[in-house]
Amino acid sequence: MAASELYTKYARVWIPDPEEVWKSAELLKDYKPGDKVLQLRLEEGKELEYCLDAKTKELPPLRNPDILVGENDLTALSYLHEPAVLHNLKVRFIDSKLIYTYCGIVLVAINPYEQLPIYGEDIINAYSGQNMGDMDPHIFAVAEEAYKQMARDERNQSIIVSGESGAGKTVSAKYAMRYFATVSGSASEANVEEKVLASNPIMESIGNAKTTRNDNSSRFGKYIEIGFDKRYRIIGANMRTYLLEKSRVVFQAEEERNYHIFYQLCASAALPEFKTLRLGNANYFHYTKQGGSPVIDGVDDAKEMVNTRQACTLLGISDSYQMGIFRILAGILHLGNVEFASRDSDSCTVPPKHEPLTIFCDLMGVEYEEMAHWLCHRKLATATETYIKPISKLHAINARDALAKHIYANLFNWIVDHVNKALHATVKQHSFIGVLDIYGFETFEINSFEQFCINYANEKLQQQFNMHVFKLEQEEYMKEQIPWTLIDFYDNQPCINLIEAKMGVLDLLDEECKMPKGSDDSWAQKLYNTHLNKCALFEKPRMSNKAFIIKHFADKVEYQCEGFLEKNKDTVYEEQIKVLKSSKFKLLLELFQDEEKVLSPTSATPSGRVPLTRMPIKPAKARPGQASKEHKKTVGHQFRNSLHLLMETLNATTPHYVRCIKPNDFKFPFTFDEKRAVQQLRACGVLETIRISAAGFPSRWTYQEFFSRYRVLMKQKDVLGDRKQTCKNVLEKLIQDKDKYQFGKTKIFFRAGQVAYLEKIRADKLRAACIRIQKTIRGWLMRKKYMRMRKAAITIQRHVRGYQARCYATFLRRTRAAITIQKFQRMYVVRKRYQGMRDATIALQALLRGYMVRNKYQMMLREHKCVVLQKHVRGWLARRRYGRTLRAIVYLQCCYRRMMAKRELKKLKIEARSVERYKKLHIGLENKIMQLQRKIDEQNKEYKSLLEKMTSLELTYSTETEKLRSDVERLRMSEEEARNATSRVLSLQEEIAKLRKELHHTQAEKKSIEEWADKYKHETEQLVSELKEQNSLLKTEKEELNRRIHDQAREITESMEKKLVEETKQLELDLNDERLRYQNLLNEFSRLEERYDDLKDEMNLMVSIPKPGHKRTDSTHSSNESEYTFSSEITEAEDLPLRMEQEPSEKKAALDMSLFLKLQKRVSELEQEKQSLQDELDRKEEQALRAKAKEEERPPIRGAELEYESLKRQELESENKKLKNELNELQKALTETRAPEVTAPGAPAYRVLLDQLTSVSEELEVRKEEVLILRSQLVSQKEAIQPKHTMTDATILLEDVQKMKDKGEIAQAYIGLKETNRLLESQLQSQKKSHENELESLRGEIQSLKEENNRQQQLLAQNLQLPPEARIEASLQHEITRLTNENLFYEELYADDPKKYQLYRISLYKRMIDLMEQLEKQDKTVRKLKKQLKVFAKKIGELEVGQMENISPGQIIDEPIRPVNIPRKEKDFQGMLEYKKEDEQKLVKNLILELKPRGVAVNLIPGLPAYILFMCVRHADYLNDDQKVRSLLTSTINGIKKVLKKRGDDFETVSFWLSNTCRFLHCLKQYSGEEGFMKHNTPRQNEHCLTNFDLAEYRQVLSDLAIQIYQQLVRVLENILQPMIVSGMLEHETIQGVSGVKPTGLRKRTSSIADEGTYTLDSIIRQLNSFHSVMCQHGMDPELIKQVVKQMFYIIGAVTLNNLLLRKDMCSWSKGMQIRYNVSQLEEWLRDKNLMNSGAKETLEPLIQAAQLLQVKKKTDEDAEAICSMCNALTTAQIVKVLNLYTPVNEFEERVLVSFIRTIQVRLRDRKDSPQLLMDAKHIFPVTFPFNPSSLALETIQIPASLGLGFISRV
Repeated sequence: MAASELYTKYARVWIPDPEEVWKSAELLKDYKPGDKVLQLRLEEGKELEYCLDAKTKELPPLRNPDILVGENDLTALSYLHEPAVLHNLKVRFIDSKLIYTYCGIVLVAINPYEQLPIYGEDIINAYSGQNMGDMDPHIFAVAEEAYKQMARDERNQSIIVSGESGAGKTVSAKYAMRYFATVSGSASEANVEEKVLASNPIMESIGNAKTTRNDNSSRFGKYIEIGFDKRYRIIGANMRTYLLEKSRVVFQAEEERNYHIFYQLCASAALPEFKTLRLGNANYFHYTKQGGSPVIDGVDDAKEMVNTRQACTLLGISDSYQMGIFRILAGILHLGNVEFASRDSDSCTVPPKHEPLTIFCDLMGVEYEEMAHWLCHRKLATATETYIKPISKLHAINARDALAKHIYANLFNWIVDHVNKALHATVKQHSFIGVLDIYGFETFEINSFEQFCINYANEKLQQQFNMHVFKLEQEEYMKEQIPWTLIDFYDNQPCINLIEAKMGVLDLLDEECKMPKGSDDSWAQKLYNTHLNKCALFEKPRMSNKAFIIKHFADKVEYQCEGFLEKNKDTVYEEQIKVLKSSKFKLLLELFQDEEKVLSPTSATPSGRVPLTRMPIKPAKARPGQASKEHKKTVGHQFRNSLHLLMETLNATTPHYVRCIKPNDFKFPFTFDEKRAVQQLRACGVLETIRISAAGFPSRWTYQEFFSRYRVLMKQKDVLGDRKQTCKNVLEKLIQDKDKYQFGKTKIFFRAGQVAYLEKIRADKLRAACIRIQKTIRGWLMRKKYMRMRKAAITIQRHVRGYQARCYATFLRRTRAAITIQKFQRMYVVRKRYQGMRDATIALQALLRGYMVRNKYQMMLREHKCVVLQKHVRGWLARRRYGRTLRAIVYLQCCYRRMMAKRELKKLKIEARSVERYKKLHIGLENKIMQLQRKIDEQNKEYKSLLEKMTSLELTYSTETEKLRSDVERLRMSEEEARNATSRVLSLQEEIAKLRKELHHTQAEKKSIEEWADKYKHETEQLVSELKEQNSLLKTEKEELNRRIHDQAREITESMEKKLVEETKQLELDLNDERLRYQNLLNEFSRLEERYDDLKDEMNLMVSIPKPGHKRTDSTHSSNESEYTFSSEITEAEDLPLRMEQEPSEKKAALDMSLFLKLQKRVSELEQEKQSLQDELDRKEEQALRAKAKEEERPPIRGAELEYESLKRQELESENKKLKNELNELQKALTETRAPEVTAPGAPAYRVLLDQLTSVSEELEVRKEEVLILRSQLVSQKEAIQPKHTMTDATILLEDVQKMKDKGEIAQAYIGLKETNRLLESQLQSQKKSHENELESLRGEIQSLKEENNRQQQLLAQNLQLPPEARIEASLQHEITRLTNENLFYEELYADDPKKYQLYRISLYKRMIDLMEQLEKQDKTVRKLKKQLKVFAKKIGELEVGQMENISPGQIIDEPIRPVNIPRKEKDFQGMLEYKKEDEQKLVKNLILELKPRGVAVNLIPGLPAYILFMCVRHADYLNDDQKVRSLLTSTINGIKKVLKKRGDDFETVSFWLSNTCRFLHCLKQYSGEEGFMKHNTPRQNEHCLTNFDLAEYRQVLSDLAIQIYQQLVRVLENILQPMIVSGMLEHETIQGVSGVKPTGLRKRTSSIADEGTYTLDSIIRQLNSFHSVMCQHGMDPELIKQVVKQMFYIIGAVTLNNLLLRKDMCSWSKGMQIRYNVSQLEEWLRDKNLMNSGAKETLEPLIQAAQLLQVKKKTDEDAEAICSMCNALTTAQIVKVLNLYTPVNEFEERVLVSFIRTIQVRLRDRKDSPQLLMDAKHIFPVTFPFNPSSLALETIQIPASLGLGFISRV
């Protein structure tokens, strides 16, 4: 198809624009050949006419389809041209925030001017091991490709980083080096990679400066070679530098700075060590203040100085050398402040005692006079003599600056040399990767010698780049067997020849420098004469005779000739250098020691660096006669040689290119300036790469990708089995011009634009299919709609007609009802009117009559009230008169009665006084009075009768006298009353007057009180009402408060519950974190242990190399001894160094805590043993006397005692030596091991541990002495009780005494023996008596037993005669009778002592329980034997039947009867296994080291090795053999570790031993005897519990071992799953045809079509099934299986999500559907295995949400809100990354707008989550081992013969 045919209506093109460089437009009508104008519409809607060039008639470039915009590789674009490249970069940079893009083999990096989170260690791990095309573009991908090619091709690599100043070259180079340092690691312990990275701060401080374009611009080029060994680990590095800008030392342009190190020195001037440098502010020095910008925003120079010094220290530059460097730098600053005074036009001088020069001379250690002299003079040498000539002030300033530049350049070289020494490889370098960080192409308003050298270097690099790209293209074509046609590409060799060839620019410049009168003007004329009009690349400016123009590959550059000669010569006066060489400053001498030749005034310094400057500096005029016989190489010549050397190095390596682009000149983040970008793209060669690619067949597809993408363009009959032939047939039909494509071996090659044409055809086909589908669906919808409308119309008609009929009926009913209503309404109105009139009349009558009656009633009422008032007033007056009279009478009575009472009172007082006196006078006569009283009583009795008579007479008389007296008295009283009445009347009248006044006053008060009372009542009522209102308000408030309190209480309860749940979750998280931290420490410990074992093996190999001569083996050391067994013949002092010499390989770097726990346990056992021995000694004190008597009678056996005692002593010594050796070993391991990984808990904890061990050792010493004494006493005591008649002689005694070298021990033993003899003498008598008593009691018991035996025999004889039923009954009856008699007997016996009787009852119950248990055991044995008997009978029956079938009747008769084997009854096994001590290694070997997991898992019960090991431990516990238990457990743990180390990459082996370790751990818990672990045990299992040892410490050791095995299991399954995950979960199309393959450019990705060997989702599920079945076969705990599955699913989810976040081609709608389908298959697998509650599904939640994010709508604010609420498991960075990476695969999908992404960011800014982009795929969840007891009975376990454990016997 012709290119012009693509210019149809609606086609989009690019047109040039002065502002935006290129603008997009759309064709309004088809283009026809011959048209001169194109009708276009711009994107903003403006229409215009685009005129074509009349000569070339070149059409504007076409725009790529939208689905190709934003591609990772620019070569994937269908149209390869400048606007397409620029637009693709802009879209990726601005919209997607992607700074890296591939352009074929070039990585284009755009500086974002913002810190991005894409350089972390997680990103490095994600790119490590990946193919370059499989991940999104990144500097790490380039570094990984270089590293991989170095390892694969064994060829050195180079990464060439270029670009403008400020484009990010140095940062890119740093990240590449960081990647190598992280991925490869260091081959030694010297941390070479840290030193490589530490070189950056040093080089930046001395080689970087602030420019107008960059705050940290590198002012030199560098090539760093990073060396690797054969295992491709970093071993060293080497740095080569180019183009140091020396002129910056003495001059800086406006807004620029000198090198950073000068400002760092000035900022640190206040430090004490810098006082001698006499520094000050940067504005004080001439060399640091010229730019006027001494401070960089956001940079602390003092802090940077600290970093620089730390880096110097890390690289081995000592403090003295550092101070020397700072001293030289300070001298340069002071040298810049030296001023000159002119004496005349040709001479000058330095002011006397000039302070800056004085400081410079002091710092440099030179003479002031000499330096001042040679700064103002120069030496001229002729053929005959030498002259000293003064120089002008201008020449002196130039000479001063040249000296400063020379010193700085030499110092720079010295520092580079020392950095290289620090980075030098100590071993042989196998290969290297070079990183070149050099200037890019530069052009300024004024270009001088520096820009010329830089552009010359870029010409050479561009030529190398072009050749490499051309070579790759050629190799690709030849590989695919495509006919090769020479592609015309730009070759810049003519430009290079113009510069470096003979009579070139550099050659003429060197020749002019040799001329005595050479000048810039004469050199310019030579250039014009040589090259003008002869070379097309050389031009002369129109307006200048001191400039020339060179056409470089990037652009034309005009160079100013002024200063070229001076900078090329780099003049430094010889005499000034000699003055510096005479210095006593050691470092300054080192700077110039390499200069062997004498420098002439016209010679160049051998710095090898080019002085660069931004502004021209006026050079000194050349003087005649300056020629010298010896000339150094010029700067240009040196630079050309170094550049050739660099090119040779690059050509010998495989290059990788990184082109850094500066997006804008203002350092604005993510701002893209199209003009600046195009300039740099043209200059860096990216467009040349595009042009070379576009010249041939730029678009390349594999046959499978082409078939998958364009399957829609094929008919069913076109699809063949051969994909290649199918693609050929289809292409021949689609593209008629066969020149537009070529078929290779594996790919189809298309010319530019053909992929766009195919995409157009595909889109048209899909669009037509969509239209057809839409047509059919719309027709179906319209038909369906019509049928619904018709049906609805009929229904509506029916309802309307019914409605109308109902309405008419309603109308009739309403008419009739209206007439009726009118009738009743009218009647109601008339009646209402009548009722109103009648009611009004009655009301008037009632009112009138009521008024008259009320008036009459009021008059009657007033009359009645008047009568009542009169009545009450008159009654009140009468009562008042009566009251006054009554009160007067009462008053008179009171007065009279008062007078009479007073008289009576006087009489009584007189009588009282007389009685009292009488009592006082007759106090002493009471007795007499009593006597007299008696007499009086008697007389009273006598005169009683007389008195009675007298009383009767007196009564009569008294009555008469009383009458008379009363009459007299009444008369007297009436007389007195009459007298008093008159006086009282007057007083009463006065009182009445007073009372009237009081009455009036009281009435007034009463009235006021009543008023006040009314007012108070009113106020009170008002107050009460207010109080009631307040009360009601308070009630409502109370209710409201109660309600609020209730609500608050409920809210608080809810919040507390939530808080409790959150705190619980937080505690769980903290617990998991602690578990994870602990398990990570265990992992690190195991890693270090493995590393130690490897080193130990290597050391053993080195030690085991045979040497000539006889090798002597120490006879005292046995090769069969265990790790802690040593000979007891060696003393403690001799054994320690011997063990250290003989067994260096047996030491461990970090002993586990079990050793320390064993030591503690041993100490406690010794203490218990001591206590028991002391108790035993106390009990035997009484027996000692009796033993002493026997001792005297017995012959002396001192020899036997000493022999036994020496044996015990040797045993104690050997045990103590073991303990001491273990302690010394632990102490040495802890003190010698300094690595932080080994001392994980920290140094203080280990010091505490050492203190504890020291105290334990001291305690052991004390216990040793005590136990030795007690053992000796026991030996003597045992010998006293059980005499041994052994023969001893003097020699044995002497040998024993010689063995006991410790005198203290001998003395203590002797004292102990003496005390024992005394005790035994006293105990002997008491023992004799007790023995006789025991003998008597035993005789009595024997007699009773005989009687009981006879009785039992009689009963047995009687029972045997009875039938079986009666026999059992009789035996029971007899037993009951016996027990009853025995009970009665003991009741009588212990009737006086109830405690003894109670003890007897308890012993009786125990006996009954024992009998019951024995009965149960017998029942079990009987049942077991019956079952076995049935089985044997069945087998015998089957065997007999089989034999009978094969044997004839005759044979049966003749067959002799074989003897029958009578089987023994099986023992009742106790669930223990017994083995000999020497068989322990064989047990470990057969059961652990050589066991095949597959056979055991299939044929035997799960966990059989664990059960066997535990049963062996049980037997050792039963024997109370702690050494055997310790040895077996240690050997078991070490054996498991050896197996895992040997076969640690086999999943079955790791799973098998994880299962068995957990089962062993559960057995130790289940049978530990602790109540918490015995809840689910059977009684029989409880009998099998350990009885003697507490193995809690070993349970912890086994738990740690299980954690290590689990982590190893996770690593194994991760290694197995890792290659499958990306291919199966992302790349493989599980749902075929959903996603289309897009063109991928030069960097081919992994194919998403499943070929042979490609992993699919089914591969992952099959692997999961394999893992699950293996773990189930091994009997792994279900909870542990759930944790393993959860970890596997986390790895799958994390790896898949990480790759999704780093692959733009995977972020599409169709890929989201694929991921969700794959996740659903994994969930289905979980459901099938009943693992949904394992937490595995939750680990896939981030991946599920990422897939949903790819599929949901992403346009409106509602969509943003939905996304924010949905993606709660994703971080903000991940959400934004997915949205940025979202790429449409088809034209029907839409891109995510930048505004929508910003909306998402705004909504998520308050979310507090990790800024990390990728998930940690290496994260391992903390594992737990829930207790899982076994129901299997130990006694039923059978040991198969296949295990080879015949040496073990069941107990």
